[in-house]
Amino acid sequence: MKHALSPSAIRAFAHRRMALSALRANSSLSVRLARYNIHMTIVRTLEAQGGVQ
Repeated sequence: MKHALSPSAIRAFAHRRMALSALRANSSLSVRLARYNIHMTIVRTLEAQGGVQ
């Protein structure tokens, strides 16, 4: 039996991928770091709210 992922887990995974993509983007370092931090803040919030592990 497969375990279904909660919507918050899916969103957290998506934002984690966006954060990593932000680091590899063709932008200045400050912009890349800012985008990374924004997405990782969202990931941490989703994990705290939804109990995502």
